[in-house]
Amino acid sequence: MSSIHFIGGEKGGVGKSVVSRLLSQYFLDNNQMYAGMDADQSHGTLTRFYPEFTQPINLDEYEGADKIVETALSSNVNVVVDLPAQSERFLNRWMEDNDVTELCDETGLTCYYWYIVDDGIDSAKLAAAFLTRNQGQMPCVLVRNQGRGETFSALSNELANAGVSPDITLDLPGLHAGTMRKIDNMNMSFWAAGNLTERAEGVLSLMERQRTRVWAKKAYAQIASVAKHNGELTA
Repeated sequence: MSSIHFIGGEKGGVGKSVVSRLLSQYFLDNNQMYAGMDADQSHGTLTRFYPEFTQPINLDEYEGADKIVETALSSNVNVVVDLPAQSERFLNRWMEDNDVTELCDETGLTCYYWYIVDDGIDSAKLAAAFLTRNQGQMPCVLVRNQGRGETFSALSNELANAGVSPDITLDLPGLHAGTMRKIDNMNMSFWAAGNLTERAEGVLSLMERQRTRVWAKKAYAQIASVAKHNGELTA
């Protein structure tokens, strides 16, 4: 069964691209059909790291957004959509004008929204507002990115004050900043950084490759917890 995974978060710089790459690699490592959609035209993350699987789309235009559903319905595939910051209004307009929720129900297509946050108050307020507006629309996975902070008390307080909660909350461990920077500079996937010694050698040390593998394993365990909760994303 096909699924669509929107990777978002209204605040910029919270790690949406990292989550998009991790989820993409998760599907590929588990031999699942995968297609990437780059809606963040300022970065083009999935196009950069997974060019053979990815196409760019313009979320501002219906024709671009339509490709998300059309791709998901064309075959049994997991579609990962890397959203830019402040894209909620465009996504909501497209979904409402086309009643995408009903279409997904009719076709058996499952959608998830992965909302990424750092530990700042701005991110917390935006997450609470998002959940207030979209509660019950589609399953929401709230990702607390520990690579962008370690104390999420502001988030807990904002959600409690708003009386909302996500369907699932997971904690994404942080990867050592210097190691991540080297991986990005080499345009390497996380799998390649941990396993392709002939490409990583001379750029990443043995220990940097090792901690990349350990970090990815921990992140995959978090993703797998979503699978167990929903009966989807199975390896």
